[in-house]
Amino acid sequence: MTSNLARAIPFILFVTFLCAAPFLFDDGTLHLATEMFVVIVIASMWNFLAGYAGLMSLGHQMYFGAGGYVLFMFANVTGLHPYVGILAAFGFGALAAAVVAPILFRLRDAYFAIASWVVAEAVSIAVQKTDALGGITGVSLVDSSSIDFDRFETQMFLIGGGMVLATLLGFVWLLRSKPGLAFMCVRDNELAAKSIGIDVWPSRFLAYVLSAAGCAAAGAVSLLGGLVVQPGNAFSPDWTVIMTFVVVVGGIGTLEGPILGTIIYYILRQLLTVVFPLSGTWYLVAMGSVAVATMLYSPKGLWPILRDRVGLDWLTVRRSI
Repeated sequence: MTSNLARAIPFILFVTFLCAAPFLFDDGTLHLATEMFVVIVIASMWNFLAGYAGLMSLGHQMYFGAGGYVLFMFANVTGLHPYVGILAAFGFGALAAAVVAPILFRLRDAYFAIASWVVAEAVSIAVQKTDALGGITGVSLVDSSSIDFDRFETQMFLIGGGMVLATLLGFVWLLRSKPGLAFMCVRDNELAAKSIGIDVWPSRFLAYVLSAAGCAAAGAVSLLGGLVVQPGNAFSPDWTVIMTFVVVVGGIGTLEGPILGTIIYYILRQLLTVVFPLSGTWYLVAMGSVAVATMLYSPKGLWPILRDRVGLDWLTVRRSI
């Protein structure tokens, strides 16, 4: 009971923060927090796929961008509030992944990763060439009268925080269930998983669909913040680069890793662009150096070090069969 209460405290503090922050911070700070929430969600989705199902995708920006386009097109066509489009983006992401997965799953390891990137680039080019989707200029909201711009940043902050909460609680529940154990068994040893009766394909299919749907919903939230969606931003490979960096630095295969990695990413971003501003190329070099150093000296990321040396043990899912 005491252990369960201790694990619940961070969630309680986070909910308290969500309730209090709109009264304590200005819109700029809330917008930055929303950005961080989005990164936590997409990194958690990528981490779930790579760290628990053993699939390394380099094309998840495809679902991130698709989520943004679905939200804007959904709002423009139906006339419903754009926030409803977040749910539509989640559903579309799941459906699109269910169609793409059987194709990509014919490939393994590096070939799967490369193919996922190729498919994402093909989708990006197709969107740029499609006039119905606005081409290079993108799509904006036809009617934004339903948005209360006085409370827009507060609402986006609460939506982003709610997505983080749902993501973490959902993964805690899933990974402690039998399907969650199956994910980790498949990741660690596919042949051994098959030998004990685990069906590998459905496990990985479920992980791919869930991670894609989560990225699509997060993309909808992120791109709605700019009130316009353009292919250059929506389908930028930078989104997958951010996911990878955050997970590698924070700790792959841990639920806490994406949270720690996101905090580190934004601290570095502020230091390298505001406090000690570097040009675009050197900024990327600095970030890459941090990732390489982490892989060399702490291959599992920084969270396992904190967990093992300091005794932190919050969301850790321990396998037991």
